This record gives sequence, C-alpha cells and structure tokens, in this order.
Amino acid sequence: MVLATAFYLPMTLLAPLPEAQADAITASAPENPAVELDWPGYGASAVGAVGFPEVFATGGSQKPRTIASITKVITSLVVLAKKPIADGTDGPTLTMTSADAALYGSYLARNGEVKPVRAGLKLSERQVLQVVLIASANNYAESLSTWAFGSQRAFLAAAADWLAKKGLTSTTLQDSSGMNPGNKSTTRDLIELAKLALADPVVSTIVSTRSVTLPYIGTVANTNALLGNGGINGIKTGTLPEAGACLLFSSTIQVGEHSVTLVGVILGGTDHPSLDVAVRRLLSSAKAGFRELPLVTAGEPFYSYSTPWEQSARAVATRDGSVLAWAGTKVTVRSTSEAVRDGAVGQSVGSVTYTVGTSIVTVPLALDDVLGDPGPWWRLTHPFG
Repeated sequence: MVLATAFYLPMTLLAPLPEAQADAITASAPENPAVELDWPGYGASAVGAVGFPEVFATGGSQKPRTIASITKVITSLVVLAKKPIADGTDGPTLTMTSADAALYGSYLARNGEVKPVRAGLKLSERQVLQVVLIASANNYAESLSTWAFGSQRAFLAAAADWLAKKGLTSTTLQDSSGMNPGNKSTTRDLIELAKLALADPVVSTIVSTRSVTLPYIGTVANTNALLGNGGINGIKTGTLPEAGACLLFSSTIQVGEHSVTLVGVILGGTDHPSLDVAVRRLLSSAKAGFRELPLVTAGEPFYSYSTPWEQSARAVATRDGSVLAWAGTKVTVRSTSEAVRDGAVGQSVGSVTYTVGTSIVTVPLALDDVLGDPGPWWRLTHPFG
C-alpha cells in the first residue's frame, strides 16, 4: 500500500494536464458591397488600379476596338524596352533624315496629327518621346520606332512579341502611330497597359506633363485636356473616325492614409469635350469604390477555451485589422487555434486570417484570462484528467 501510494502521488501531481477544450466562436467576414459605377452608356469602358490585379469592372463592349493614338503608349514602351533611357539622362540623340522629313507630308495628307521636322534636326530620345506622347505627333512616332528597330516591319514584330510577353493577347498593332484602324485592343488589356505605362519612369513623367518646349518644334501642349483635374495625371488620348474619341487615363486619390492610383479607359466617345465629362463622372463614382475596410477589432473573440477544472478564457484578437479594398471584392476569414493546457493572459494561442482579393491580413489571437493549474487536490482526485 505504501509503495502504491509512493507511485500514485508523484504520477498524479506531476502528470501533464489535459488540454482545454477549444470551441470556435462563429466569425463572419465583413460585408463589402459593390459600388455602382457611372458608365458612359456608349463604346467600351473599364477601371482598375495600380497595385491591384486585373480589372475591377467593365462597361459596354468587351471586344477588341480601334484604339487610335493610345497606340503610341505601346510604341513608346516597346522602344524603351529596346533603347532604355538611363536615370539622369535624356538618352541617345536622334538625327532626323530626309525620310523623316517626308513623313510630315505623308501624315498631313491623311489628316494625321504632325509636328514640324527637318533633315538634320537633332533631338534626344526623351524629346522625341515627348513629341509622341504629349503632342501625339504621328510622324515622330514612326520616326522613333524606325530609329529603334530599323524598319516598321521589324518594329511591328517586336511589338507583337512585347504584347505577348506582357499578356496583352487581345491587342494587335498594324502601325506605330495609331492611324491604322486595325490597331485594336480590349479595355481589359488597356487597363494593364495603363499600369505598365505608369510603372515606367520615363513614360509616366511625360504623360503627366502639360506642355514642353522643344528645339525647332516649339511649345507643344498635351492633348489630354483633363491633366490636373481631379488628380488626373495621364495617360493618352486617341482620336480616329473608326475609334471615336478615346482616353486612357489615371488619377491619384487619397483613401484614408493610402494613396491610390486609379486607371481607366473609355473608347468610342463622340468628341473629346463630352468624353472628358464622362471620364470625370466615371472617376467620381470609382473613387467611392475604394474604402478602408475594417476586418477585426482588438478584443474580438474567436475561440472559447474551457478546462475540466472549470476555468475558461477566450482567444481574442490582439489588435485591430483593416485593409484597403475595392468595393465588391470577396472577403474570406479563417482562424486557427493552438492546443492549450494552461496559460497566462496575453499568451499567443492562434491567429485569424482575412483574405481580400490578393491582400492577406493576419492578426494574432491571445488568451484574455488565466487558465491556471487546478492544484493538487484536483490532480489527486482526477488521476486521468
């Protein structure tokens, strides 16, 4: 009997405690209702944002449409991929030839936008890009792309390869200027093009410039009349009978402490003044679609722990959690708990994870009360837990 007691006492007093039972408290994902966008009611439109995947929403036709001078954004990016401009420089010098001078008359005869040029004129690559993207000069778009690739055929082959590599598979080019109505794209592709343009420091700087003064050419104003209105800082106009009035645009807004750059496109307007009104309306409605979405508040419970010796505690969020979200983005919540035998207030016991689109927010869970040792009497009277 003495021997049995000698074994029983230390075995029961020193044995590991049984795990506390963890019961999940239902956690619901916060509501994130969609926003109603003010689509123009014609052509094709879409909106997205830098740093957010894919496209938020589209309006109108989603088939490839003629994009006119929005083509010049592609031309510029393809040229810069071949002939990059180093930081702090204006790039190599282009010397205009008699062939370049002849392009002026060729495009003018087709009612295309042109800017003065003469054989022997020297301009930096950056300056030529400014004429192309700010003034939308067709003759300079062709001169630039021929300079970079040797011929228009070689440029178009390089452009097709670039588009494929960037995943812009619904976009096709027939020329470098946008005068050819066969230059087509979808609004989804154009949203991704806008993000690529803004990610390029040379292009993003140029498209936000209202005017520039260049040798021989003089002062040229940006064809985008909306620059500076409502945070609009780009990107490119387009105009062609087959395309109507078009604008690929961007606007930087503040959402709480966050700076967000919205991107959008409208194709098929009747003229640029009415198109600009439609862009402002669409942007205004899109701005309301961004929100700082509260996910969880500090102290919110997710699990309830209870022990066989009738102690209890909750696993609660240790901090507030929120995320910058676009209206209508799906929100999911998943929580995990750890096995607990005893624990102090604040002891980490799991986590809760919210997934909002591609954003993931994880908040630790901790005990809000003590789960203490039950003491020797309980241990002695509950040898098996």
